[in-house]
Amino acid sequence: LAVVDNNSNNNSDNNMSFQPPPPPNNGGFRPPPPPGGGGGFAPPPPGKRPGAGFAPPPPGRPGAGFAPPPPAAGMGQLNRDMGKMSFAPPPPGGAGGPPPPAAAGGPPPPAAPGQFAPPGVQPPGAFGNQSRGPPGPPAAPGMFQQPQAPGMFNPGAAKPGPPPPGPGAPPAPGGMQQQQPPQQQPQGMPGAAPMGANPAGTQQFMEKIDYSITIPERLFRFTASKIPQSPAMATSSKIPLGGILRPLAPCGEDDEEIDTVQPGSAGIIRCKRCRTYINAFVSWLEHGRRWRCNICAQMNDTPAAYFCHLDDEGLRRDRFERPELSKGVVEFLAPAEYMVRPPQEPSYFFVIDVSATAVRSGMLHAASNAIRKSLDDLPGRSRTKIGFITFDNSVHYYNLGSDLSQPQMLVVSDLKELFVPLPDNLLVNLEESRDVVETFLDNLPDMFAKNPVVSQSCLGPALKAAFTVMKQVGGKMCVFQTVMPNMGDGSLKPRENQAIMGTPQEVKVLRPETPWYKDTAIEFSRQQISVDMFLFPYQYMDLSAMGELPKMTAGNMHSYVMFNFDKDSQRFEEQLNKTLTQETAFESVMRIRCTKGMRITNFYGNFYIRGTDLMALPNVNSESVFGFDLMHDEINVASTYVTVQAALLYTSGSGQRRIRVMTQALPITGLTSELVESVDAQATCNLLCKQAVDVSMKTNIDQARMRLQQTCVDIMRGAKGGDKRTVSGYTVPQGPQDDGEEKPIPENLELIPLYTLAMMKNVAFRGGTDVHPDERIQAFHQMYSMWTNVSKYFIYPRLFSLHDMSADAGFCCEDDDVPDENVAGRRDILLPDTLPLSVDNLSSDGIYLLDNGIEMYIWVGRSADQNLVNSLFGAPSLDNVDPAQLQVDTEGDEYATRVGDIIYSLRDDLADPFFVSSRIQIVREGDGQMEARFFWFMVEDPASFQGGTFSYEDFMHFVQQGGNAAPTAGGPRGMPPGGMPPGRPGPPGPGMAPPAPQQYGGPPGSGMAPPAPQQQYGGPPGPGMAPPAPQQQYGGPPGPGMAPPAPQQQYGGPPAQPSAYGGPPPPNNSMAFPPGGQQYGGPPPPAQPSSYGGPPPPAATSGPPMGGAPPPRQMGGPPAYSAPASAPPMASRPPAGPPRGAPPPPGRTAARPPPPRGAAPPPPRGRAPPPPPPPPGGYRR
Repeated sequence: LAVVDNNSNNNSDNNMSFQPPPPPNNGGFRPPPPPGGGGGFAPPPPGKRPGAGFAPPPPGRPGAGFAPPPPAAGMGQLNRDMGKMSFAPPPPGGAGGPPPPAAAGGPPPPAAPGQFAPPGVQPPGAFGNQSRGPPGPPAAPGMFQQPQAPGMFNPGAAKPGPPPPGPGAPPAPGGMQQQQPPQQQPQGMPGAAPMGANPAGTQQFMEKIDYSITIPERLFRFTASKIPQSPAMATSSKIPLGGILRPLAPCGEDDEEIDTVQPGSAGIIRCKRCRTYINAFVSWLEHGRRWRCNICAQMNDTPAAYFCHLDDEGLRRDRFERPELSKGVVEFLAPAEYMVRPPQEPSYFFVIDVSATAVRSGMLHAASNAIRKSLDDLPGRSRTKIGFITFDNSVHYYNLGSDLSQPQMLVVSDLKELFVPLPDNLLVNLEESRDVVETFLDNLPDMFAKNPVVSQSCLGPALKAAFTVMKQVGGKMCVFQTVMPNMGDGSLKPRENQAIMGTPQEVKVLRPETPWYKDTAIEFSRQQISVDMFLFPYQYMDLSAMGELPKMTAGNMHSYVMFNFDKDSQRFEEQLNKTLTQETAFESVMRIRCTKGMRITNFYGNFYIRGTDLMALPNVNSESVFGFDLMHDEINVASTYVTVQAALLYTSGSGQRRIRVMTQALPITGLTSELVESVDAQATCNLLCKQAVDVSMKTNIDQARMRLQQTCVDIMRGAKGGDKRTVSGYTVPQGPQDDGEEKPIPENLELIPLYTLAMMKNVAFRGGTDVHPDERIQAFHQMYSMWTNVSKYFIYPRLFSLHDMSADAGFCCEDDDVPDENVAGRRDILLPDTLPLSVDNLSSDGIYLLDNGIEMYIWVGRSADQNLVNSLFGAPSLDNVDPAQLQVDTEGDEYATRVGDIIYSLRDDLADPFFVSSRIQIVREGDGQMEARFFWFMVEDPASFQGGTFSYEDFMHFVQQGGNAAPTAGGPRGMPPGGMPPGRPGPPGPGMAPPAPQQYGGPPGSGMAPPAPQQQYGGPPGPGMAPPAPQQQYGGPPGPGMAPPAPQQQYGGPPAQPSAYGGPPPPNNSMAFPPGGQQYGGPPPPAQPSSYGGPPPPAATSGPPMGGAPPPRQMGGPPAYSAPASAPPMASRPPAGPPRGAPPPPGRTAARPPPPRGAAPPPPRGRAPPPPPPPPGGYRR
């Protein structure tokens, strides 16, 4: 096309459009006749002014169709003119050269990017600075199509002005655009895709984002602080994207208080499309009159009352005066439109079991005492309401009217036709009825002591009665239960089955059998009632069913196994006081939003989902923790950053309706190295735990362990793979790169293999038959509600050496250079050195303290210093002493005081105003029952279940090889040399052959003796193996000297007789254990069938570690197990783990001596391979 002077006075000015050409005679192309002047765009007539423009193509064969034009005489001049223009890159072969000729009879070839198309095929209006590509449909909702921010260049806007000069200048084809001036070239984030290079056709916009505005880590933590650019990159890196949040985390001494915003006349500013709250990352346009939502890209008008001018950077001048525009967390005072009903009074209702077990164990006395102490500090002050219901085989209501001198009890024994006997005064104002309430609590422990009801519980009807009283107000319900519900609605039956423990079928007892509790919990949630459960099991209670109540109503479940008043009442009362008096949000809902292109997929925690993404939370407190997964929803994200916003709407204890809004922007990166560097290992492991709980319940425990193992391998493989080149959002395969050296694991990921191995051996996911289903369910609930400060020690506990601690340990540390992990508590108590979790670090002359954040263990060697033992326990030796009756003296001499200060400081959280102590278990060396439980925590040693046979060295080797390490001799992949370690419990006794090196579930090899009496993994008992003992402790047959189990006490059978396991505790003042002294969670008496939850019975030989300790560690007697001679020497094994000098886990400071010459390099953590079996006599000194 020729460019004609538009200023010509020719009469053809009115004829500016193209005319359709007449049909040619020869079937070829012929341009239309000239319009008679130069008044518009028109091709020149053929043959006139040679060189002035494009000539029409010569006619080809008849019907041949279009053909590219041949070079005209004036094409050189045209090429020179075009070379001076600032169009996009010229086609290959020379700037402005003609396109290659096409085959006769075919259409002209399509123009490559940056090339000219043949004449006659340009779309109208293609001239000038147009956007790439032909006009298409309007952009999808959420795409940035509004006017650009100040200083931004919009490539889609045509600039006014004359067309490019020069005769014969062709129009710019689709995909050609004028180069941007240097000052307008947008600069992307490091690793982000170039602007305009989005393969999905979306357009990325640069925003000026202040990434220093973040949410405090006590409230919100992401697994990675950067987001991969595309789903392909996210898939290849294997980094689990997501976050965990604790919206009401307590504020520490050094933490900044959250700002409160009182909305003005404009109200709370929100996006009109997605309802995102105004935040520091929105974009302001048109001098502040409009703002673009950073979640959905919707343009919103700024209310006049909220208007403010912008500065030179396009930011509001008053942003530092408005916390919502300059802080990551802010709290709005909600106006009336955010209330379905007026804020209700904080209400507390107590549903208390008063059966014989509750009375005789001391639970009733401890609960009454804790509630009475908490009355002064309940939220709401003068507005607080309170009520009580007790139950055994009937339901007892209490009239607490302020006009009464003492409470009035009303009994309803008809459980089928339950009714409320009194319309009022069942839920009363605490301030008005304070005297009556205190009188009731003082008398409650003795009200049912004379004629207690044995082994009968109607929990379901009691819950229905409490719901009837509370449903008009809502609030917090606290349930106290000691026996399995067996009357009325919600009655349960024993379902434990030893035959399926340790198999994939175990998940059947982990899932609720009846939907009654879940349906009830959903109805509670709709009426804004939250349930906190305090359980005191002495036998199987089916926590999987009852746990639905706190799970669906945003409550918590606390379990006190084998509750002993003398040892456990203090921590129970402290926990109950914290539950009742901590900051609590009532009638809450929470929603998490993210930028378009990403989406929130799964949620973890205790809540009920309304719709698709609204979490209903009747109560939220400082212990409420939630997790979520984040994944790509589109091929590429349309922005250079992703915003995540969580908003919690709640009623405070004072009756204010508030909205806590937490917003953070995460940059997008296209480099795997940047993504890996941004990973938070502790948050990642915390989220992996929550994901594994979900996998366990949906599939089985084995799949959860395999998921954890494979995720760790994939993360390490992706992290060591480095950056990969991507085209159109997809990774380009690279050729093999073998530099002869193993790439190290990135520094911030070095602890993930160790934590993964520890998670696989945690009580929640470990295999074998020695974990009771109720105990596993309790661990699931704990993991759901754990923040990172607790989960890191629950996953990998701390092991302190107390007998040789430094002279400064146990005293206040005034040295500011000491790392934070070496001090604890508000007084900065200096902690002793920590040791790796392996029995190699235990010595017979030592005393060790193990803390997993929930409970503590003190392991005492048989040769420990008598003076130290006497200081802690009041006896020079623990021989012939029942460890269950021992208590640690923390106020004796200097040594005992130092140990007491260390124990106290481990639970003294700087940011938590409440202190909750832990139960301390005393473990004596050689006590095979309690030691088996203690050795569960020795996660760096191999265990005897599938997925747990890795030692730490083996697992690092497995991870370094990308999960493709060849199986070691005698066992499956990842098994230690010599095959499977001896089966739980303990190694084979005298006269038994060592287990054959065989695969799980396979038959013994020829000529080999059958393995220890434990069924093969995943299948029925092998040939020659007896079925599991009916009432044995989980984990193996009874040890020598133990009486055979009684037939009537088989798992899943009828309840035990009153004199047998699980009966009510004896009526005495010591509040000790139930009759028979059998302990769920503690060691059973040697002559009776053990109860669940405790350690396995002793094996034929006393005391090597069971299921967690390496085979050579025998404690008395000759070694009963040694590796077969076919095992490869340790020195031949490849090195494993990160390079030497890698940082240890939190608090680990102890080092080990270097390995002998010729041995393999030490694994990370410095642990040398296990030594050969020692001579008889126990641990090496």
